[in-house]
Amino acid sequence: MLTIYGVYRSRASRNYWLADELGLPYVSVPVIQAYRLDDPAAPDAPLNTQSPEFLSINPTGLIPCIDDSGFVMTESLAINLYLARKRGGALAGQTIAEDAEMMQWTMWAATEVEPHAVKIIMLRDKKDIESEQGRLTIRAANKALKRGFARLDAQLAATGWVVGKRFTVADLNLAEIFRYAMSQTELFDAAPNVKAWLERCQSRPAFKAMMEKRQHEPE
Repeated sequence: MLTIYGVYRSRASRNYWLADELGLPYVSVPVIQAYRLDDPAAPDAPLNTQSPEFLSINPTGLIPCIDDSGFVMTESLAINLYLARKRGGALAGQTIAEDAEMMQWTMWAATEVEPHAVKIIMLRDKKDIESEQGRLTIRAANKALKRGFARLDAQLAATGWVVGKRFTVADLNLAEIFRYAMSQTELFDAAPNVKAWLERCQSRPAFKAMMEKRQHEPE
């Protein structure tokens, strides 16, 4: 049995989405980020990333984490590559070359796109967004993201998908990273293939189901 540790308002959303895409049965164990709690060590605190019970499973104290019949794994994007490969089917690589491409695009997005895109989504409060520092942060992030958007736009121009002319785990991994920049409409307007691709990814039933559960969680 697959167990996913983490809340939907975290990078665990990527794993919940993929598990539903693959039709994998799983148990969800909500583990909230400790920084969201006034006192993570309080006797009545919910299970969180500093709870001894969770640290005994994942000593890094980060979510998500999975336990797949005794095989424990961390890092959301790597978890998705593993689950897709294990399950097989259209979302997984059909050749060694496709596996390599999926890994390449996932690592590229994690190292070249997410560090900048996450700065945008971390400005959750309107006051922070409209502050001078907030505007400077968004401006710098947008500038850094332009090259990544242009590269993905060119990749999508031929078939509309990242690898193999179909929706795969690579699309899902990248879509969850590019989602962080959705508030920056100018980036998507300048990359119409990326804009259309993200809309296709987010129109999938499994994504909508994941987002509905995410929206019912406390912020």
